[in-house]
Amino acid sequence: MSKDETLGEALRRQGVTRRGFLKFCAATASMMALPPSMVPVIAAALESARRPSVIWLSFQECTGCTESLTRSHSPTVEGLIFDSISLDYHHTLQAASGSAAEAARETAMEENHGKYILVVDGSIPTDNPGYSTIAGISNRDMLEEAAKGAAAIVSVGTCAAFGGIPAAKPNPTGAVSVSDLVHDKPIINVPGCPPIPVVITGVLAHYLTFGTIPELDDLKRPKAYYGKSIHDRCYRRPFYDKGLFAETFDDEGARKGWCLYKLGCKGPTTYNACATVKWNEGTSFPIESGHPCLGCSEPGFWDGGSFYSAISTPTEDIPKAAVYAVGAGAAAGVALGAMNRAKKQKSVDAHEKVTIDDLDKEK
Repeated sequence: MSKDETLGEALRRQGVTRRGFLKFCAATASMMALPPSMVPVIAAALESARRPSVIWLSFQECTGCTESLTRSHSPTVEGLIFDSISLDYHHTLQAASGSAAEAARETAMEENHGKYILVVDGSIPTDNPGYSTIAGISNRDMLEEAAKGAAAIVSVGTCAAFGGIPAAKPNPTGAVSVSDLVHDKPIINVPGCPPIPVVITGVLAHYLTFGTIPELDDLKRPKAYYGKSIHDRCYRRPFYDKGLFAETFDDEGARKGWCLYKLGCKGPTTYNACATVKWNEGTSFPIESGHPCLGCSEPGFWDGGSFYSAISTPTEDIPKAAVYAVGAGAAAGVALGAMNRAKKQKSVDAHEKVTIDDLDKEK
């Protein structure tokens, strides 16, 4: 598929039926939380869409975000790269290396100035340029140069979105997020350590379909995926409301699938699509596998610490935003659970009584 060929023309050339194409559009609409009435709109947009250039920069990262991308299944990464977008630069996935690789990046920036999508994973060191360089260029200089000609920037992973683990105390490299350095371009944050594969490709599919960035929350995250907390959509929520909690990882409650709140689950303060989209082609997610949510799509999740302690007993390092995000709903849920147990057992452990006032004191 050439860059001048529309996606519709390419699909017809490849023998894709109209029915199959509309089925793909319906799946895309569902993935982006759009109503069925948007399917023909998506179809029309995709048919006339031309292949946009994508430049992917990797800085202080572990390659986990790229690993996540290659495991996307709806739409597939192969489909996005070869049929929808032109991935012109990516350290891990490109065949070129050395000067040839940098020449590809510079050519893509020049030929598609003002039109390409810039994808970044990894935080950017600011204390010393030598902490991380590519072809002798510091991460900061490469980011600022590439950002100038970008139509939009997608910060993939918590490191690029919020600083992530490299920015954890004592932050020896002075790691910062993309939005800490770039202020004059539309930025979409797709946090997670790593992000869910179909969320990465879903954001790219949205931009390809509509030519605009999706609706974002106050942390620049797409509301379609980060609009609700994991707690709100967790299948263990009924146990939480009843006050049924696993006390240890091997007790009766854990075996029965009770709520993991008291084992440190950060679901009430974490906004992501894990509970609905899930991982490994929709197979499961950490809570379903018996492990509490670590809150990896939230700012400062690593320094929050206390992974196996309830949010109601936070360490002093937990960011205030993470504490107040629990909100009245989570506090009321725990309180309701305590009252239910009190009726059945006539006594309730004092540590299980969490009120809104308690949370206010912790802010």
